Amino acid sequence: MPLHPDRLFPIEADARSIARRLFCEVERLPIISPHGHTDPLWYAHDEAFPDPASLFVKPDHYIFRMLYSQGVKLEDLGVPRHDGGPVETDGRTIWRLFAKHWYLFRGTPSRLWFEHAMETVFGITERLNESNADEIYDRIAGKLDEPAMRPRALYKQFGIEVISTTDAATDDLAAHDIIRKSGWDGRVIPAYRPDAVIDASRADFRANVERLIALAGTSLNYKGYLEAHRNRRAYFKARGATSSDHGHPSARTANLSVTDAAALFERVLRPDVSYADADLFRAQMLTEMARMSIDDGLVMQLHPGSFRNHNATVFAGFGPDKGADIPRSTGYVEELKPLLDAFGNNPHLTLILFTLDETSYSRELAPLAGHYPALRLGPAWWFHDSPEGMRRFRELTTETAGFYNTVGFNDDTRAYLSIPARHDMARRVDCAYLARLVADHRLDEDEAHTIAHDLSYRLAKQAYRL
Repeated sequence: MPLHPDRLFPIEADARSIARRLFCEVERLPIISPHGHTDPLWYAHDEAFPDPASLFVKPDHYIFRMLYSQGVKLEDLGVPRHDGGPVETDGRTIWRLFAKHWYLFRGTPSRLWFEHAMETVFGITERLNESNADEIYDRIAGKLDEPAMRPRALYKQFGIEVISTTDAATDDLAAHDIIRKSGWDGRVIPAYRPDAVIDASRADFRANVERLIALAGTSLNYKGYLEAHRNRRAYFKARGATSSDHGHPSARTANLSVTDAAALFERVLRPDVSYADADLFRAQMLTEMARMSIDDGLVMQLHPGSFRNHNATVFAGFGPDKGADIPRSTGYVEELKPLLDAFGNNPHLTLILFTLDETSYSRELAPLAGHYPALRLGPAWWFHDSPEGMRRFRELTTETAGFYNTVGFNDDTRAYLSIPARHDMARRVDCAYLARLVADHRLDEDEAHTIAHDLSYRLAKQAYRL
């Protein structure tokens, strides 16, 4: 069935009419994508995507986590094994399996994203099922070799103004250098993600730190380690980066003396590092990253609260990012206080906070962001990147933090064709929320038009210094 033009708008006639008018003004605004996980090699080499399964199924953990929950093996979806063992490689076979289980996505945002891409990119309005899987596969595959389906052409088609990738602190950013030297006018920028050289609980932590030190040409001590971060951040900035990105188990911060921090650094380099020391080191480094952000201007993003790789069997067989990251309760008030005592009032710091714990919105996050000049709230994210999650975010944060202590929307995805679908969803939900405020006579409609534009475009551009 074709996409309904009033999807996600209020059912009340007056509010729906207002939402239509608001959305008409923002529907085609450029996309600012300041936090995402698309592969920079796509834009560097601009090659055709190999097949529909590689485009829609293999890179999308929303897809294969649902299928896995219903007994579908990751090997059968073509997910590579750690040990190099056999997995399905035929895209058509993977697609048929996906189509057979498409009914599982009824009512989910994944269905909205997928059907948006089907209709707007490929002109397909039939609902995917087992009987039409081959026909739809062939229609998609037949278009993938067309110049209009290459990554750079899609960038233009989607109306993307700027897109940020997420890159390890030790990445050479070679793909970004290729993009910059190619003469293409698309703007693809890196983001500094230092988790692998900050999280001392990782088995490869010391090796990662040694690589960081070698790249920066500094010494393997705390002073040299901090200087190596500054060196690499400058390397990223020279290639367009405007932000750093931190995915920690919690929002805990610390502000140790230089002497104590140096002693802690020596302890976390040991193979028998304790949980307490690893946790304290992560906390200390968040404060150090904030200090560096004040100096070099990189916007800081913190998204805590995920129990990473909860399924030990899947992690052992397939590695990280396979749909087994699970939300858990997360605190911010006490946890952020050491950092905020040091830098929360500094106008040169922007720290964008995300959460997977919706109970913290009205209790902690909105009051914090509604007070500290350094704080902004990131949008409903990951498990809450849905119409209901976006609506709850606005309802629970606006009364305390307003609209202007938030940063609009980011799509946070590896699934390239879902980017315009996700922004479409966010704009519709925000317009619906604003329409109800107008219908309740809490906003004038001209104000709502301004806010809708800000939430769709300006706030993200401003917050991420783009």
